[in-house]
Amino acid sequence: MKQVAVVFLVLACAATAAAQEAQTAPPLTLMHPEGASAPPSVLTLQDALQRARRNDPTFQTATADAAIAREDRVQARAALLPTLSNTTQFLGNSPNGVNPNGRFVSLDGVEMYREWGVAHQEFSANTFTLAPLKKARASEAAAEAKLEVAQRGLTVTVTKNYYALVVAQRKYASAQQSADQARRFLEITQQQQRLGQVARSDTIKAEIQYRQQQQAFSEAFVAMDAARLTLAVLVSPTLDENFTVVDDLASAPPLPPFAEVRSMAGRANPDLRAAEESLHAAEQDVTVARNAFYPTFIVDAVYGIEANEFALHSRIAAQPELGVLPNLGYFVTLNLQVPVWDWGATRSKVHQSETRARQAQVTLSQAQRQQMSSLYSKYNEALAARSAVENLRRVADLAAESLRLTILRYQAGESTALEVVDAQNTLVQARTAADEAEARQRVAIADLQTLTGPF
Repeated sequence: MKQVAVVFLVLACAATAAAQEAQTAPPLTLMHPEGASAPPSVLTLQDALQRARRNDPTFQTATADAAIAREDRVQARAALLPTLSNTTQFLGNSPNGVNPNGRFVSLDGVEMYREWGVAHQEFSANTFTLAPLKKARASEAAAEAKLEVAQRGLTVTVTKNYYALVVAQRKYASAQQSADQARRFLEITQQQQRLGQVARSDTIKAEIQYRQQQQAFSEAFVAMDAARLTLAVLVSPTLDENFTVVDDLASAPPLPPFAEVRSMAGRANPDLRAAEESLHAAEQDVTVARNAFYPTFIVDAVYGIEANEFALHSRIAAQPELGVLPNLGYFVTLNLQVPVWDWGATRSKVHQSETRARQAQVTLSQAQRQQMSSLYSKYNEALAARSAVENLRRVADLAAESLRLTILRYQAGESTALEVVDAQNTLVQARTAADEAEARQRVAIADLQTLTGPF
């Protein structure tokens, strides 16, 4: 009995030593940007979207374009209204020693002062058709629509990178679990080999599997870090990686029926709205160009003083005998400008604007066809992604159960090491495919919402 106890003690010590050798290797030491040492912030998808809008140059460019278009509309409206201005002048005339009016006969004295309040108004074809204002309004609406396009496109990009990090974290956890399973299986084969229950080939196969899983674990660690850096580029102006993301892959919004989706796309498609407003702006540009053929009527009304003294009452330098007279008064200038000949420049501008309008019509037609094509393809992609999630999640559950049963059969001597390794690899692949399917579903829904808006 003592000899048997010694044998079992030796075998136990050997198994312990083998298990220590087969411990999961420590993760790699990777290089990271320097950041704050504060606890990491929790980042939801909405948080990531808000931060990305502040940092993304494309979205900020679209925002600036919309703001510029809004100011263009304000300026176009102001250009149709009268302008008020005030001017103060001193006019020094050269004296000639004889005539008190001075040498410049257009003036009535050596010294003159002007204090004018001027009201200026132009009446043209543009004033009555409001074509410049209508063009500015259409351009503003097109810029707002393009801003919405940029925002929805950014949502797809952030969603893709956000859930890429979530999936990378899941793969990292799955790889760690697989490496632990491979280690435990290696311990089992080593122990059973020492007991003479399995061949050396089983141990070799288990060790190969273990080392492969260790390598996969290291690669998953690197991939997770790369995914975090990619998301940090979008959400942090300083490339700060000190954040964690919320794993909400399983809470994807339900997919509405296609009829409802098509109705939403018809109402809230910013690409179509941008193309339509661009066409409206181009049509108003044609009107503005044609209006240049019509006359322009200009009114300038002046109220103030033009006198030899800067005062409300004074003597006239040329006729001092008249005494002190009032200086305050008004005069009106009416000007009619009729275009006669400009060497074809105005007609050329009309041709240019008509060409742009035709091109805008072609762009709108193309956008309408593209919208219908994209709607069908993106909806079908979302349908397929949703179906894949349900199917592959079931496959992952079955793969986990298959591995558990295979290990039990192996321990009972009813299965081979190759079958255990195959079951482990199948489980890893099934979990990876299920995680990627959930991420694909979220991205497909975000992509569909670029046409429909949120649902």
